Amino acid sequence: MKVRASAKPICKDCRLIIRRNGQGKKVRRIVCKNPRHKQRQG
Repeated sequence: MKVRASAKPICKDCRLIIRRNGQGKKVRRIVCKNPRHKQRQG
């Protein structure tokens, strides 16, 4: 899992998911078949 200032899809299988964390802030996550493409922002 990479934590980045800007999480962007790398390949066509990467999906962007926006969730809320415990404090109510938005967290952008990239989920992919390739585990190396996992990312989090926020």
